[in-house]
Amino acid sequence: MKKWLFRILGFLLLLVVVVAALVYFRLRDRHAGYWLELEHTTAEPAPIRAGFAAVSITPEVPDRWTDANDDARYREEDGDTYEDDNGNGQFDPVWIAGFHNRRPAQGVHDELWARTMVLDDGQFRLAYVVLDAIGYFNDDIIAIRKKVSEEAGVDYIIVSSTHTHEGPDLLGLWGPSEFKTGVDPAYRQMVIDRAVRSVEEAAGKLRPARLTFAQDLDGAAHLVMDSREPKVTDPGIRILHATDLENGATLGTLVCWANHPETLWSKNLLLSSDFPHYVREGVEKGVTVGDSTLIPGVGGITIYTNGAIGGLMTTRPDFEIPSLLGDTVYQGATYEKTEAQGLAIAQLTLAALQDSARTDVISSGALAVTAKSISLPMENPLYRLGAAMGVFDRGMPGWWKVRSELAYWQIGPATFLHHPSEIYPEIVNGGVEAPEGGDFAIEPFETPPLRSFMTSKYQFVVGLSNDMIGYAVPKSQWDEEPPYTYGRDSAPYGEINSMGPETAPILYREMRAILEARTGRAVKD
Repeated sequence: MKKWLFRILGFLLLLVVVVAALVYFRLRDRHAGYWLELEHTTAEPAPIRAGFAAVSITPEVPDRWTDANDDARYREEDGDTYEDDNGNGQFDPVWIAGFHNRRPAQGVHDELWARTMVLDDGQFRLAYVVLDAIGYFNDDIIAIRKKVSEEAGVDYIIVSSTHTHEGPDLLGLWGPSEFKTGVDPAYRQMVIDRAVRSVEEAAGKLRPARLTFAQDLDGAAHLVMDSREPKVTDPGIRILHATDLENGATLGTLVCWANHPETLWSKNLLLSSDFPHYVREGVEKGVTVGDSTLIPGVGGITIYTNGAIGGLMTTRPDFEIPSLLGDTVYQGATYEKTEAQGLAIAQLTLAALQDSARTDVISSGALAVTAKSISLPMENPLYRLGAAMGVFDRGMPGWWKVRSELAYWQIGPATFLHHPSEIYPEIVNGGVEAPEGGDFAIEPFETPPLRSFMTSKYQFVVGLSNDMIGYAVPKSQWDEEPPYTYGRDSAPYGEINSMGPETAPILYREMRAILEARTGRAVKD
């Protein structure tokens, strides 16, 4: 009896050791010793050079499948079947990120991209990459930086994601089950490689440039909704447009607006960048209806990047989007509605660029850049479980702490503040509340709003940059336990996809410190 007991205990001990070793391996720091502290200020304005590149990151979709009950979830027990189009005897799904797992792609609607802008003032070279992805972890972004050749001459690389909910899973959450990653390692490596190529190509295309800055701060307000109280949005479109100083040709355009690219919603089975596809296409080629051109395009390469989308900023199927001529109202989750939304943003962008009263133009400037690694606690128990099980593939430099990153840069009349989250717009623009029923019963912490510390005319606050950590919920609005805020019957969405209640306070404190140091503006609490 004792022998059997010792054997069982020995087996259990061995099992614990093996599991502990496996978890330790999964949580190991992928870039041990990496910690970024960057400060640069070019002393005197100098001629600016700019380069743009676009490299496809669209994967092949080897196999198609039949959705027997139209639930957009692949389950053989529901009668779903697949076509073995590549003849290898197995189903090779491309798992679509967003909404729910088990959503394999049926094909490709539009190309996915790694689009890059490089700016150089003679002393510093900055590269800004935007991926058509729901998000990208800091570990993978560091891998991109390490692989870019020295010949590209890039001093710092920022990588953001559009946050499309219609692209391949690059985080792990949307695979065949809640406990199995949806990331294809080969595709993940392809994205790294092609992002590197995009940076190197953009650096190789540098031209003397003229930069035009423009914005429309309220024209797109009707194209986005806030699905959570308090109702605060970030509706402004902010634009950087680069032309060749010698021949006037467009090099590229950067467009920033805040909304979840999920207008196609949860049953779409084609890979797509969602409405950013139509934004980019409209800015480049022009906005047309039938045979009529409403506004001509500017050519070049257009990059779309996202603003403050927490809360969350979205376009639900029942949310109405008007046609460009105003003669039709689109509902549902259709490509027609998505196109109308994207082209409306493009039209507003192009109109702002044409209005000299709303633009500022420079051909010389001085880059000021701050970037720093930060440590964030992973408090969310589901995130911890996912990391331990290998659903998330990211390292932990500390005990349940991830390395993330913030960045700031300024040129001419524009400031760019980059953070890794889906930040709530009230933290950026104002309106943080302390509603009755909040879990912490505290006064608002994330005040004054971040933009109150920004002294520039054009204030870009860009999310999902250099990492993806989920929602940054104001701590005074955190609401997991009853009684629920604003008279709700259940907990709101947001907290379930957040690192934890300390995320927003830490991000706010760190970003505020960067802004105060850079702008010298102190705003009374």
